[in-house]
Amino acid sequence: MIVLGVESSCDETGLALYDTSQGLLAHALYSQVAMHQEYGGVVPELASRDHIRRAIPLLRQVLQESGIDRHSIDAIAYTQGPGLAGALLVGAAVACGLGLALDKPMLGVHHLEGHLLSPLLAAAPPAFPFIALLVSGGHTQLMQVEGVGRYTLLGETLDDAAGEAFDKSAKLLGLGYPGGPAISLLAEQGDPQAYQLPRPMLHAKNLDFSFSGLKTAVLTVVNKIPVPMSEQDRANIARGFVDAMVDVLVAKCMTALKHSGLRRLVIAGGVGANRQLRAGLNAAAAKRGYTVYYPELEFCTDNGAMIAFAGALRLQANPDAARREYGFSVRPRWPLQELVL
Repeated sequence: MIVLGVESSCDETGLALYDTSQGLLAHALYSQVAMHQEYGGVVPELASRDHIRRAIPLLRQVLQESGIDRHSIDAIAYTQGPGLAGALLVGAAVACGLGLALDKPMLGVHHLEGHLLSPLLAAAPPAFPFIALLVSGGHTQLMQVEGVGRYTLLGETLDDAAGEAFDKSAKLLGLGYPGGPAISLLAEQGDPQAYQLPRPMLHAKNLDFSFSGLKTAVLTVVNKIPVPMSEQDRANIARGFVDAMVDVLVAKCMTALKHSGLRRLVIAGGVGANRQLRAGLNAAAAKRGYTVYYPELEFCTDNGAMIAFAGALRLQANPDAARREYGFSVRPRWPLQELVL
């Protein structure tokens, strides 16, 4: 079965072809980061318009790279939510238009489920069940995963997600957008003893997160430093922020593993590419005999491969999940725990 995946939830347009017999055949991605940088964040209207321009050329690219004729596609999966409403509508319209033209069944996929399952695309994928840390954009959640569509929410952010805190703190340091990679790189030059920032909810008797206070702590430190701020001061603050973030995420993951009795941890989403987080998780897991799995770096950010793959897994589990009804709707807000097979 060959599944075409279409991703357009935010500022990346991604298309991919996944074959349940041969694996990933081809994928193509266009990032809008350069367009949004001058605004300091994603502008939804610009994002939607750019998805319109990019989708069909990317489709042609994956068809050419895979050597697959479009009529050989068996089903089309698209991101139905969550995400920016306008951006989601573009991807849904493209996917359903193709489905109608080719007479292929359709399947709406949850964006976070795509991230959650993306580590299974690796050469050495984890087996079910496992604990998953989803750290993607506005989402920070710990899930217990028993199988496709079988997810139990263990904890989530009560305010700012990890990715949001990275971007907002980077902006306070004048690092621009996107802030996550920039603040992580700068932190490598910082003194870990210079600023001991708070670890929100580190000792709370639950698995929830809260990062708005950490972002406010960065603001407080920045406001106390004379202008212009030196490069070393910025690096020291970045180090204090990253160390605090990593400590909280690592501690919550280890607690989730301990309480569940599971020994496999999956990290999914853009923040999963962070080098300090990976180092912290690997060290903590090795000490306790756990194994940590990550997506390939190219699949940490939004991409069409994870949507095609998630769609294929759902169709394997439930062939009736696809439909030949080409009217569509999107779900900008869609809790992952509502999913069923």
